[in-house]
Amino acid sequence: MDFALTPDQEMVREAITRICAGFNDDYWREKDKSGDFPTEFYDAMAKDGWLGICIPEEYGGSGLGVSEATVMMRAIAESGAGMSGASAVHINVFGLNPVLVFGTEEQKHRMLTPMLQGKEKCCFAVTEPNTGLNTTQLKTRAERKGDRYVVNGNKVWISTAQEAHKILLLARTTPLEEVKKPTHGLSLFYTDLDRSRIEIREIEKMGRHAVDSNALFIDDFEIPVEDRIGEEGRGFEYILHGMNPERVLIAAEAIGLGMLALQRATQYAKERIVFNRPIGQNQAIQHPLAANWMELESAWMMVLKAAWEYDKGLPCGAAANAAKYLAGEAGFNACQQAIMTHGGMGYAKEYHVERYLREVMIPRIAPVSPQLVLSYIAERVLGLPKSY
Repeated sequence: MDFALTPDQEMVREAITRICAGFNDDYWREKDKSGDFPTEFYDAMAKDGWLGICIPEEYGGSGLGVSEATVMMRAIAESGAGMSGASAVHINVFGLNPVLVFGTEEQKHRMLTPMLQGKEKCCFAVTEPNTGLNTTQLKTRAERKGDRYVVNGNKVWISTAQEAHKILLLARTTPLEEVKKPTHGLSLFYTDLDRSRIEIREIEKMGRHAVDSNALFIDDFEIPVEDRIGEEGRGFEYILHGMNPERVLIAAEAIGLGMLALQRATQYAKERIVFNRPIGQNQAIQHPLAANWMELESAWMMVLKAAWEYDKGLPCGAAANAAKYLAGEAGFNACQQAIMTHGGMGYAKEYHVERYLREVMIPRIAPVSPQLVLSYIAERVLGLPKSY
């Protein structure tokens, strides 16, 4: 059993760290203040080919696994970019996995290559205002009319829609009352984002201001049949192929952000002198930070395990959900403790840790709540009866 990163993973970590070194704390603080998308960072990642880290080489990608992508996403968050940097490229890593697995060769070349080159940005439109995580109850409807589908409905919490050229959309093509199982009758599309038919309203939110979140209002939006991924009615099955790696990646981002907060808190504790001694000499400061490190390191082991299982083609649902839960909680605890270690200065934007706490709420809440992870583990791992 080898706990060291592989040579490829070390190469990824070092290369990403070098890129991120060009975007300092002032850059990310300004992006947080202005709400502008970090285009310069995104372009730098695209220029060096990292947007397609998990895409096979034949389509222009790097052909690496989720394990390497996990190392990349942690390195981005830990560099100081936090969730603002990670979320800017997050969907490129996992979002188009259904296209890779279920798309035709023509679709793969047409859809994947421009995305990984940074020429096209996409958004992932699944969640809706009144369904939450109950995906089988989606109301957005796509009706086939000849060689096109006409879509009407609403989506919410759609990241990067302000910047996107393309949309990966899940919609119901067969009414719920006409299918044998609720998971049937949903179809997946990857197509041009037509702003004349999709109204995009940005949601003002607590953190990660540099990467937008939006509500979408879809009115007679037409999608060519050739932009449907796989078979009609099997879209729910297809998006499941992206859910586990998404959990793993966002867990890695939470670890990176937590480690960043811990580093800042530790350094401040060494330098801050009160009562003629560094505050880091006090056990009331030391012990919570030590606990943060242990929590983060333990969660990182679960993240790596989940990524390894996915890359090996093994069942990884339990590990992916556990990694997301443990990393989300550990990252939150570390970011909160960083503010408390800084005291009043932790509340000041100058020290950056207040931004980390605002941003770490994302991996704690999304893409699945801590409570649903606990329910999943209780049911699928422990064999307890379903509670909802």
